[in-house]
Amino acid sequence: MTLPAFLGLPPRSVKPRSVGVTHVIDQGAGTAATADLLASAAGHIDIWKVGWGTAYVDSALGPKLALLDAHDVAACLGGTMLEIAWAQGAAEACLEWAGEVGFRYIEVSRGTVAMSLPEKRALIRRAARDFTVLAEVGAKSPGERNAARHWPSECLSDLDAGARLVVTEGRQSGTVGTFDESGRVRPDVVEAVVAATGVERVIFEAPRAAQQAWFVRRFGPDVNLGNVALADVLSVETLRLGLRSDTAAVTRREHLEAELA
Repeated sequence: MTLPAFLGLPPRSVKPRSVGVTHVIDQGAGTAATADLLASAAGHIDIWKVGWGTAYVDSALGPKLALLDAHDVAACLGGTMLEIAWAQGAAEACLEWAGEVGFRYIEVSRGTVAMSLPEKRALIRRAARDFTVLAEVGAKSPGERNAARHWPSECLSDLDAGARLVVTEGRQSGTVGTFDESGRVRPDVVEAVVAATGVERVIFEAPRAAQQAWFVRRFGPDVNLGNVALADVLSVETLRLGLRSDTAAVTRREHLEAELA
C-alpha cells in the first residue's frame, strides 16, 4: 500500500538513522507478534531492546532476532542481564553468547548492581570491540538526587570509552531518572546532559505519551526516544510528525517556515 503524501509535515530522517532514533523495549513478545509489528512499523523502529533478562529464557529468541535482522532493526541486549552476568564474573560469557545468537547492540548500565565508573568504562571498552554500545546513566530507584550534576560527566566518560550513544534512565514506568515520581520531565537533568554531549548523542527513555511529546516539542521530530512500548511505535511517529494534537503546533511552525523560505 502506498502511503499518502498530501500533508505538509516536518522533515523526518529515514533509516539508517543517526538522529531521530526510535528505541523500543520488548518485554517478551513472541515471533508472531514481532512479525505483525514489523510488517507495519519496521521503518519506524531503529533499535529493539530485549528487556531485562527475557533473552535468557525466551526459547524463540533466535527466530525473533532473525526477523529483526531481515527488517533492518538492530537487536540490543538489555543492560540488566549484562550487569548480572558481570556481577557473577560471567560478562565475557554473556558477550560471547550475545554475539553468537545475533545481537548487534549491547546496553551497558550500572543501575542494578554495584559497579564503579572505572568498572563501567572497562566493560564499555570490552563490549565495544564486538558490539555497538548504548551506555545508560541513572539509577533505577526513584528520588535520585543531584542527577544534573553527575550525569553529564558520566555521559562524557561513557562516550570516551567507546559508547555510540548514551541513554538517560527512565525505566518502563517513566518515574525515575529523567522524570520525577509523578512522571514529569526534570528539565535541569535533560538540559545538563544535552549541554555536555549534544542532543544527537542521547536517547531519552520516555515510555509515556506526554513525555514523548515534551521531547518532540523541545528538540524537534528527530529527537532520539527510548523505551517506547511496542504497541506505541506508530503513535510515537505521529507525535514526531505533528499528527497528534500534542505536537500539532510543531507541524504548523515547520510548514510556515517552509512557506516563508
